Amino acid sequence: MANQSPTLSGLHAVLAEMSSHPAIKALLAWKPDALLDAKFDFGELTLTVAPTEIRAACATVQAAGYNFFEDMTAVDWYPLAPRFQLSYHILSHAFKERIRLRVMLDEAEPSVDSIMPVWAGANFFEREVFDLFGIHFADHPDLRRIMLPDDWQGHPLRKDYPVEGYR
Repeated sequence: MANQSPTLSGLHAVLAEMSSHPAIKALLAWKPDALLDAKFDFGELTLTVAPTEIRAACATVQAAGYNFFEDMTAVDWYPLAPRFQLSYHILSHAFKERIRLRVMLDEAEPSVDSIMPVWAGANFFEREVFDLFGIHFADHPDLRRIMLPDDWQGHPLRKDYPVEGYR
């Protein structure tokens, strides 16, 4: 499959072309409006999901055979909007492939549901992203700093964080 990055108008065509892919098939059967973008690049599938739907999307791909949550990370695209990107990397042992679920968050309210009810292994990854980027994970059972002291000011992986810290 060729490298693709669809615009919103071309999204339906790309989804139709890849509709037999197990993750896309499951997500389209569950809630087609939750998928905002799809990209197949360098042999990897990235699906952008609405922020309000990430927990349910994770449960959907888990039921479709993507059984292993590998990790998650964040990117600060400052000064662009939406500012933050969360990337969830998920593996299927049965299909022998990985997918990436991506969520884009605005700077004004960087908050998303925790996926710990689906994959408990997300605990420390969500705490790390909270600590270093300041993104809040709703319903996380123990959302607190994991790397920096509790009294640390700011979030050092944000691009607008001063190089030498706040003084």
